Amino acid sequence: MDIQVRFPGGKHVDATFAGFTVHTDQSAAHGGDGSAPEPFDLFLASLATCAGAYALGFCQARGLSTDGLSIVQRDQRDADGKLTSIEVELTLPPGFPEKYRAAIQRTVEGCKVKKTLQAPPETRVTVVADPAHATA
Repeated sequence: MDIQVRFPGGKHVDATFAGFTVHTDQSAAHGGDGSAPEPFDLFLASLATCAGAYALGFCQARGLSTDGLSIVQRDQRDADGKLTSIEVELTLPPGFPEKYRAAIQRTVEGCKVKKTLQAPPETRVTVVADPAHATA
């Protein structure tokens, strides 16, 4: 999948892919106006929503109620603000069958975003000149 990134002004950075546009900004503390999440916050939200999608799918596949199903994700950072740990807390609905507790935990732990974090892909940055603006 290709993701196209554009810079619409200020500290805004937009990513367009698969017919969607995701808007980001920086907080006022980082020079933006705080009109959209910061990119790193979206990264963290992708983990939480992935876990949520797996939990939801587990319940739906078994006809289990999702009323009261929730996830809270907490992160820990060191004094420099570097992310050191992430905890995903899954709250099960009232009356959730005991026989499925370990299975839903394994399912949520199998989230694709979490698995990617555990075995990160190689990431490269290449720089190319825009032919329309190239100078001789």
